[in-house]
Amino acid sequence: MYNAKAYSAASATAPLASDTIARRDPTERDVQIEILFCGICHSDLHSVRNEWSDFMSTNYPIVPGHEIVGRVTQVGSAVTKYKPGDLAAVGCLVDSDGTCPNCKAGLENFCPNQILTFNSPDKHLGGVTYGGYSDSIVVDERFVLRVPSNLDLAGVAPLLCAGITTYSPMRHWGVTKGKKVGIVGLGGLGHMGVKFARAFGAHVVVFTTSPDKTEDALRLGADEVVVSRNAEEMQKHAGSFDFILDTVSAKHDINAYLNLLRLDGNLTLVGASPIPLDVSAFSLIMARRNLSGSNIGGIPETQEMLDFCGEHNITADVEVIPIQKVNQAYDRLLKSDVKYRFCIDMASLKSA
Repeated sequence: MYNAKAYSAASATAPLASDTIARRDPTERDVQIEILFCGICHSDLHSVRNEWSDFMSTNYPIVPGHEIVGRVTQVGSAVTKYKPGDLAAVGCLVDSDGTCPNCKAGLENFCPNQILTFNSPDKHLGGVTYGGYSDSIVVDERFVLRVPSNLDLAGVAPLLCAGITTYSPMRHWGVTKGKKVGIVGLGGLGHMGVKFARAFGAHVVVFTTSPDKTEDALRLGADEVVVSRNAEEMQKHAGSFDFILDTVSAKHDINAYLNLLRLDGNLTLVGASPIPLDVSAFSLIMARRNLSGSNIGGIPETQEMLDFCGEHNITADVEVIPIQKVNQAYDRLLKSDVKYRFCIDMASLKSA
């Protein structure tokens, strides 16, 4: 083992603060990474404050962070894909059983025995895994990703969660040139959805409750912006969408968007509302519409997404902060006061 610097929370009500944690020495299959940037995901905040205790209780101390970009510093003797000096990334997963049908299909994100980057059982050291609010991390080579060298590294970090969360359902449901795609909500997930839909060649419509977001939506690549509280504007688009990505994590009228789908259209939820959404059967059956959900993506698809971003010069819009401002960033995140993701410059940890 070796000691690593990190920021952790000691309880659900404690602020994140400087800490020292144990990391394992690299085994023969491991890659050690110096963390350069780590994005802040809303799930970091939920986990730190134990707001998902009903299905994933937090173990303290917790070191969050699963949007990790860095540089390889050491590799194990059996590692073949990486060498010291390479740019590398780690997302939401650091291990899985590798034997279940989902793993064999490259869908490790649906493995029943997946190990999350933080707050999962650590089979090497005991206790739980610690995430990217740290100066380094050691990860099995199978869960390390290559980073295109032409992209801004701070903007790459959120791709490891927000990016793959929006890319994966678009690929699965066949978003391509000529399709009409709706993006509900223009936040951390929504702004990535706009960028990907645009890059796939779709006609992109952003739905927002805030008229003042129109200019930004168009800048990000939207062709049209609809204020969802305007019934007349909504009605103009009835029955016309091939695919809608719903990124809203609060209770809202899902039927208003289902009714915008054409025959066999699909609406995918990636925003996780804690309050169940009321779905009218008629919103689905009258046009054989599909309502689905999606989480991140498997390792092969996440690498595909990063390569796609390299080809199309896609990164997240980020506000880079020092680790010392992480607690203020959490407070601002609750107010949606960021465009569109926070990213921590981990060099700041050296002075923590």
